[in-house]
Amino acid sequence: MLPDTRILPLDALRGFAVMGILMLNIIGFSMPEAAYINPAVWGGTDFPNIAAWFTAFVLFDGKMRGLFSLLFGASMLLIIERAEISGRDGRRVHIVRAAWLFAFGLAHYLLLWWGDILMIYAIVSLIALLFIGRPPLSLVKWAFGAFLVHFVILVTFIVSAYAFGHAAAEPGASAQVVQGFGQMIDSFGRPRTPAIAQEVALYRSDYGTIFAASLKALPDKTTLLIYFTFDTLGFMLLGMAMLKGGFLNGQWPIDQYSRTARHCFLIGLPPTAAMAIWVIVSGYDPLVAFGVFLSWSFPFRIPLTVGYAALFMTWILRAPDNPLILRIAAAGRMAFSNYLGTSLLMTAIFYGWGGGLFGHVDRAHLYLFVFGAWALMLLWSKPWLVRFHFGPFEWLWRSLARGEMQKMRRIRN
Repeated sequence: MLPDTRILPLDALRGFAVMGILMLNIIGFSMPEAAYINPAVWGGTDFPNIAAWFTAFVLFDGKMRGLFSLLFGASMLLIIERAEISGRDGRRVHIVRAAWLFAFGLAHYLLLWWGDILMIYAIVSLIALLFIGRPPLSLVKWAFGAFLVHFVILVTFIVSAYAFGHAAAEPGASAQVVQGFGQMIDSFGRPRTPAIAQEVALYRSDYGTIFAASLKALPDKTTLLIYFTFDTLGFMLLGMAMLKGGFLNGQWPIDQYSRTARHCFLIGLPPTAAMAIWVIVSGYDPLVAFGVFLSWSFPFRIPLTVGYAALFMTWILRAPDNPLILRIAAAGRMAFSNYLGTSLLMTAIFYGWGGGLFGHVDRAHLYLFVFGAWALMLLWSKPWLVRFHFGPFEWLWRSLARGEMQKMRRIRN
């Protein structure tokens, strides 16, 4: 495979992923963090807003990030392969790229948005590097081993929270236990708490105040490794297996992709929808909402992530020359620039140093901003790539990782 070869299905899948991930990230840009977990925290509980939450939770939550992780694992293999074809040490190439990715992620977190995933990807990819030589079946086994460890960690945490809540409810429970449980519930997403009010005030404030708060909270970012490491590792390993098995580069028959999508959605959608209904019927109980968000829905995200990959592959392979597919593929080739550009655009709209809309837009209307951002991605990515070899941040990352300025502008006759 030549170093400059592009694989249209991978590019288009990456485009779908970078567009889809904004469906969830928009909450983090515009509302308190706990609104991810509990729809009653912020954004409205009337029918349009709960319908928006229900749709996003059932169809997109965790699935687009999973798809992004699948593709990251597949891209790792391709980059290492191409480096070795050109006579370089593929593993060393990846380690250098991961180091720069971590630096980009740190800057993204400090300068723009608390929800960065690039640092997590950089760290976890170094673990995934240990598995690159394994055959597809072995990679699948290790992936599901990582998923199992992730699920056990989550269930242990949730069961502990339930037990803590039961202890706090017992007659004669100490004031310390009751207070501790109250603080735990607040962090799970109880509406109208002082912490929520402080978070809203923070992101409606000036840039310097938000930067200082992000810098102060940086050590807490490491705790996210407990939540994200095995989840992300599992999807990266699964992505490697799916590339080696021909799934992600379009080598399966179209009907097989279609059947895979249908089966995966039949497995994953009904229980996920049932859990969303459980949250609503519970009256948005914080423990129920947190358990569903963090733990109980996780096993069903796996088939749904694969189902989306299969569904998108069906569309891509049936119409590879479709103008929309080509524009989505262009957005995927510039996924790094589009991901960071989305953070810049959305924080400029919602944070106090920009448009100041943080906490002022209900959940249902937020998706108008998502559709607008999608339109921008589709409008600018393809014309840019007509003139340049890489997106702006792709070019910078590649230049830093290789230690020399890369050719940017295309030669036009």
